[in-house]
Amino acid sequence: MEKINSYCSKILLFGEYSVIMHSMALSIPYTLFDGKLVIKHITDGSKGIQQSNRELKAFSEYLKLQTQNGELETDFDVLSFDFDIAQGLYFQSNIPQGFGIGSSGALTASLYDRYVYDKIVLKEKPTNGEILKLKKIFGQMESHFHGSSSGVDPLSCYLRKPLLFKSKTKIEIAEIPDFSGKGAVFLLNTSRPRKTEPLVNLFLEKCRSEHFADLCKNQLTVYTDSCIEAFLSNNRNILFENLEKLSIFQFEHFKPMIPTLFLKTWEHGLQSGDYKLKLCGAGGGGFILGFTDNFEKVKNSLQNHQLRVVYRI
Repeated sequence: MEKINSYCSKILLFGEYSVIMHSMALSIPYTLFDGKLVIKHITDGSKGIQQSNRELKAFSEYLKLQTQNGELETDFDVLSFDFDIAQGLYFQSNIPQGFGIGSSGALTASLYDRYVYDKIVLKEKPTNGEILKLKKIFGQMESHFHGSSSGVDPLSCYLRKPLLFKSKTKIEIAEIPDFSGKGAVFLLNTSRPRKTEPLVNLFLEKCRSEHFADLCKNQLTVYTDSCIEAFLSNNRNILFENLEKLSIFQFEHFKPMIPTLFLKTWEHGLQSGDYKLKLCGAGGGGFILGFTDNFEKVKNSLQNHQLRVVYRI
C-alpha cells in the first residue's frame, strides 16, 4: 500500500517582510499541526472536505495552465491528480488557515511529494543546489494561493528541518541551540485569520516610498540579521537587545499588519520589558510571535490571551 506522508506546519521565526529586502531568514518546522492528502468519496464528505476538494480542482487548473505556459519546472502528474480529485481527494489538515504557519505550504509539499515524477527525494543533508531547485518549484506552485510566493513555506514544510536563508542563493540546514532557562519563544493567538496577499501588496506599495524602503534596508534587515545570529549562537543578551529594536520598528512602521485589538498588548510588552512581540508571517491576524526571558511572568501578564510555547530559552 502506498505510504501517504503528512507534512507539518512551519514558523518563520525571523525574516517576515525583511527577507524581501535581502535580510536573512530563519524558519523552523512546527509539528503541533500537520496535514496529508486523503481520498474519501465526496458524497460522504463534510462541507470542509467538499471545500478542500473544490480548492484542489482549482489548483489543478492552475497547474495545467502553468504547464502549458512552460512556467512549471517539474514534471507534475496532472492526470493522476485529476483522477484522484474525482475520487474525492482532499487535504486532511488541522493547520489553521490564514494564521501564518504554512497551511498552503504543507499542502504544496504534499502535492509535490505525491504527484511529481522527478521529485527530489528527502534525505538528511540535501545540497544547496537541491534546496534552491525545490524552493523555485515550490514558489511556482504556491503562487496559486498568494499571487506570488517565494517558496519558503512549502520548502520548510517539505524538508521538515530548521532552515537558515542566508541569501537568495545560499540556504542551509540550521542547528538550533539547546536552550535552557526561564524564558520562551511563544505564540499568541489573535483568533482571527487573515489573507497574505493583500498585506504583502501593502508592504510592496509602501516600499515605493524611498524613505520607507531605506528604513527597511538600514534598520529592519539589520535588526533581523542580528536577531538570527544571536538566536543561533544562544547569545541571549544580544538577542533581546535586538528583539526590542525589531519590535519597536514593527510597532512604529507596520501598524496595518498588527490587529488593532493587540496594539496595547504589543506596547505593554515594550514598556514593561516583560516580553517582546513581533509579526508571525505576514501579520494582520493569525498568530503573533512573542519572546520573553521569564515565561511565568508573561503567563500572568497575558493571562487573558491564548499562549503556546514554541521553545524554552
